[in-house]
Amino acid sequence: YSNKIMEEDFYATIKFKSGEEIFARVGYSEEEDRTFLLLESPITIEKVKNRTGAAVYAYKVEPWLKTSKDDIFVVNLEDVLTLNESNDVETIAMHEAFSRQQDYTYNPKKKLNRKMGYISTIKEAKKSLEKLYNKS
Repeated sequence: YSNKIMEEDFYATIKFKSGEEIFARVGYSEEEDRTFLLLESPITIEKVKNRTGAAVYAYKVEPWLKTSKDDIFVVNLEDVLTLNESNDVETIAMHEAFSRQQDYTYNPKKKLNRKMGYISTIKEAKKSLEKLYNKS
């Protein structure tokens, strides 16, 4: 019996055989002859056009499973069509902001503030993530 868990998680876009596409922080676990993905706070991201008709787009971020309060999901690697590691700081920032918002929604005892990074612009989040990345 072999049970290996990946030391370093990574961000990835995952396309399932069902056609669903999600973004999550991903780890994996191997048990006997099967590999499972551990998905942390998986989200769906949809590009939406501004209502004014201008060529301005926004992103709609939603939880992958809308009726679950869990933040870790286990999926069989056999259900995955493709997986693409992502280093896109803007998408990672959207994921992190959404995760913090969900955490606050289900654990309202935590008070949000600017130091936590919840309230920021994409440019501020990008600078912060690039600074962390360059330190590693």
